[in-house]
Amino acid sequence: MFTGIVEELGTVAAVEDQGDAIRLTVRASTVLSDAGLGDSISVNGCCLTVVSHDGVQWTADVMQETLDKTSLQGVKPGDRVNLERAVTAEKRLGGHIVQGHVDGVGHVVRRSPSEHWEVVEISMPPELGRYLVDKGSITVDGVSLTVVEAHDTTFTVSLIPETLARTTLGSRQPGDRVNLEVDIIAKHVEKLVRAYTQDAGATAGTGTTKEQS
Repeated sequence: MFTGIVEELGTVAAVEDQGDAIRLTVRASTVLSDAGLGDSISVNGCCLTVVSHDGVQWTADVMQETLDKTSLQGVKPGDRVNLERAVTAEKRLGGHIVQGHVDGVGHVVRRSPSEHWEVVEISMPPELGRYLVDKGSITVDGVSLTVVEAHDTTFTVSLIPETLARTTLGSRQPGDRVNLEVDIIAKHVEKLVRAYTQDAGATAGTGTTKEQS
């Protein structure tokens, strides 16, 4: 589990094509300070497993499923990526609960700079729209953000200078692909409510009451 608070910007050092997967090597420092084999590190919001590291760079295997469903498809040496280690029990939950499981890929639609922040509009797959609400949480490329306005197929976020400087969102341009993960709590609530309404509908359809059963 992650919090969506990016710890550092890493740099893709190598991408080895393995046919139905890639071996991704990333240069980093902060996230390697206590990393061990098998640990999880979020790369642009994708939870990946450390398979080797030398204190300067680390490597992960990225399966075809991940490539098909995320913006890691097409990643190349020199690309900057957002990195975050898995959260520990002692760590402050500075963002929100993030799993590192990408729900869909969106695109930057437009950027609107102002004096102290920048509003960014991002498109999303229509099926994700029901999980977003104004002032709710969304993860974009592994960054925990607050939704300003939620629409059916787009949403906006306001990026402060710290976010612009310390994450890839400072350089994303219109048309660029970004990984999206909606709030897991919203998905759980939806499932529970759906089950409750289905059960209620089935009970109503029988025409029985508690006293009659």
